[in-house]
Amino acid sequence: MGQRSKSSRLEPVERPPQAVGRTEDERLFQPVKERGEFTHSDPWRVLRITGEFVEGFDELSDIVSAVAIFGSARTPPHHPWYKIAIETARLLGKEHFAIITGGGPGIMEAANKGAREGGTVSIGLNIELPHEQAPNPYLDRMVNFRYFFVRKTMFVKYAHAFVVFPGGYGSMDELFEALTLIQTGKIKNFPVVLMGRTYWKGLIDWMSTVVMPGGNIAPGDLKLVHVTDEPEDAVRIIVEARRRLAKSAKG
Repeated sequence: MGQRSKSSRLEPVERPPQAVGRTEDERLFQPVKERGEFTHSDPWRVLRITGEFVEGFDELSDIVSAVAIFGSARTPPHHPWYKIAIETARLLGKEHFAIITGGGPGIMEAANKGAREGGTVSIGLNIELPHEQAPNPYLDRMVNFRYFFVRKTMFVKYAHAFVVFPGGYGSMDELFEALTLIQTGKIKNFPVVLMGRTYWKGLIDWMSTVVMPGGNIAPGDLKLVHVTDEPEDAVRIIVEARRRLAKSAKG
């Protein structure tokens, strides 16, 4: 598959959420109270941020072909989308894509479970939150981050596509991050698949009837997303994009 597992599979972790106080992101965005105060904290914080980038690059350096899957952490195992996420990740695994998620519960857990069933590497990029998020039990590899922007860089750098299931602010944040990078030409041959026609219909309608007519996006920008309900359709779009990327690299 072009990927190797750098650590043994994690054992299931069951523990209640615990308050961890202020996160590093929160400390980073705190205003400076006194002139010169930054000299006691921010330069050292830069070193910590650099260290997170180095650790992330090192841990994921062997990942050749991967897909990042996003969606609500609140989706229960009995929900249809949980089962569809398992199947989507399983099929992607059969196509030799590693699966990258946020490493938590819900859709993330389902995708990591599907990766296991598909025989591919199952990766979680965990983030420090005010209430600790335990890793799901289907991870082969987990990388912990304090800073959202470092973690987001890893998702884009090592994934060749995003699949976004029904979710909240976090899922939409990753969605529009990718669309902005594609629109501005920072990444190419990078499919973004929205799973759930009914769920995303209101957003797509709003972009096509309000945002685009207002001149805020071009008509072609609406084609940057592919909306479907079928795992097989999502996998087809991603495999075709990988083929185009490989062809452009040779040419």
